[in-house]
Amino acid sequence: MRSDEWSSPPAPVRREVLDAVPDAGELGPPVLFVPGYGHAAWAFAQHWLEHTAGRGFPAYAMSLRGHGGSGPFPQARLRDYVHDVAQVAASLPKQAVLVGHGAGALVVAQALARYPARAGVLVAPVFGGPGTAFGMLRRNPAGTLPGLFGGRVSLRPSQLFSRGLPANLAQSYAKRLQRVPAAAQRQLIRRRRPEPAVGDPPVLVVGSPDDRVVSGAALEWVARRYGGSPLLFPGMGHDLMLDARWQEPIDAILDWLEKSR
Repeated sequence: MRSDEWSSPPAPVRREVLDAVPDAGELGPPVLFVPGYGHAAWAFAQHWLEHTAGRGFPAYAMSLRGHGGSGPFPQARLRDYVHDVAQVAASLPKQAVLVGHGAGALVVAQALARYPARAGVLVAPVFGGPGTAFGMLRRNPAGTLPGLFGGRVSLRPSQLFSRGLPANLAQSYAKRLQRVPAAAQRQLIRRRRPEPAVGDPPVLVVGSPDDRVVSGAALEWVARRYGGSPLLFPGMGHDLMLDARWQEPIDAILDWLEKSR
C-alpha cells in the first residue's frame, strides 16, 4: 500500500456492479469491465457482458464512483477510481482479468500495479497528455474547451461511433454520458505512464485507427509500454463496445484470453 493511501485512504462509496454468469459452466477466469470517464456499467451491459458470459467467462461490469448506479462523489480523482477497481476485483471469487475502456484503461493500468490480475486489456486507452487534449480540441473545440477550465467535456456521437451505427442509437448513447469531476478530468491533461504491473500479467491493447478520440500514435505508445503492438479494428469508433461491429473486438479479446491461459 502506498503511504498516501494509508494516511488518507479514499472514502468508501456504494459501487454498482452488474454481472452475467455462463449457462454451461465456467471455461475462463472472471472478466471485470471498467468504463471510461462519463460512461458507466451500462455501456458494457448493452452487448459485451452477456456475450462474454456466453463464451464461458463470468462477466462483471462496474461503474466508477459518481457514475451510473455507484454513489455520488463530485471530488473524485484518479486514485479514487483505481481504489474502486482494485476493491471490486479483490471481491471476485477468482483472480480476474481487468478490461478498461478510454480513461478507464488508465484506471486499469494503475490498478494492475495494485491488484495481481490474470491479464489486462486496454481498449481505446486514454492515457492523457497534451496530444489528447489538442486532438480533441481540434476535432471538437466547442465541446472540449470548457474542460480545460473545469467545465464539462461534451463528446459528439461522431467522435464516439462509426457511421455504421444508426444515428438514433448513437444519439441515445451519447446522451447517457455523465459529467466528470473536474479534478479527475484535469488529471488527463498530463500524460500518465503506466506503473509496472504486479506479477507481470499479459496485457493487450485494442483500438481503432479511425478513433476520433485516441490517435494511432497514442495507441502505439501505450502498446509499446507493454511490449507489443495494438490490435486494430479499422472502421470503428472510440466506443468499440457499443459500435455497430461490437462483436468483433470482444471475440478477439476472448480468443486472446483463451490462448493466454
